[in-house]
Amino acid sequence: MKISNETKIGTLTAISITFLLLGYNFLKGKKLFEHSRIIYAKFKNVEGLENSDAVVINGLPIGTITSMSAADKDVKDILVMINLKKDVNIPKNSIASINTGLITSAVINITKGDATEFLTDGDTLQTVQKVGLLAKVQDNLDPIMKQLGGTLQSLDSLVQIVGSMFDPRTKNNFSALMANLATSSASLQMLLNQQSGTLAKSLNNVDSFTGNLAKNNAHITQTLDNLEKTSAALSNTKIKETVETLNSTMGELKTVLTKVNNNNGSLGLLINDKKLYQNLESTSRSLNILLDDFRVHPKRYVNISVFGRKDKSGPLTAPISDSSKSGN
Repeated sequence: MKISNETKIGTLTAISITFLLLGYNFLKGKKLFEHSRIIYAKFKNVEGLENSDAVVINGLPIGTITSMSAADKDVKDILVMINLKKDVNIPKNSIASINTGLITSAVINITKGDATEFLTDGDTLQTVQKVGLLAKVQDNLDPIMKQLGGTLQSLDSLVQIVGSMFDPRTKNNFSALMANLATSSASLQMLLNQQSGTLAKSLNNVDSFTGNLAKNNAHITQTLDNLEKTSAALSNTKIKETVETLNSTMGELKTVLTKVNNNNGSLGLLINDKKLYQNLESTSRSLNILLDDFRVHPKRYVNISVFGRKDKSGPLTAPISDSSKSGN
């Protein structure tokens, strides 16, 4: 059966789209063939949260935030979708909250309840809204600012009363002092403003920096794992035992060389005693003479002929020149 070109193009297009979707999900960190559960949580405010932020129980990451969307048109609640990557039992009366910090990114922390029934795929967690770190700082500083404002007003009244008792020059100095205090108070209020203050911007910059660290946490963990494997491999090479063995060998060699230099033993005497060398040289010369004499007058030492004539020549007193050269 002949397949038309349109059918081939359509099939190739469908396969390409399928691989494109699978590759996109793989690059987002989703495992293609791993089944995971989806649960939900509703919050009034999700400031600081981002997609792919962690969801933890007792500090253990069990999932990530997949998406965030408005639960209704009035945006009274925000629905957070959580992808559970670990197969854990979460009691139905567990409570989720958003935790933020200066040196860590925001996470959803689940406090486990004591119910015997557990959440299933598609269930919604109970939530509680916690006050953020910046809001806590602002709440703690607001009473101080109010007290400072009341103190400044009281001080202003006191200065006006005291100023009426002095000359105009002194009164003008008190007025300038009050103006400076008012300017300083306004600057402090601007610094502590939750939305546009310098402190708020600095905290947001720190939060952004820590968020980037959290996103690269996998790469940092892999680098530390490689470093740990390298250090473990070095520790398994028994470098300490090898160095100790080398030191022991060097010590023994040093002891042998010391004995040789001190004329202790045969090797030391052979190297340092000149008489022993001369005796060895004399013995070698006598052996050469004997061998030359045996070669020149063999009948003097071995006579196997019955009717042979006995060699009556005298023995050699010096080695033959060729033999002497070969012996030396």
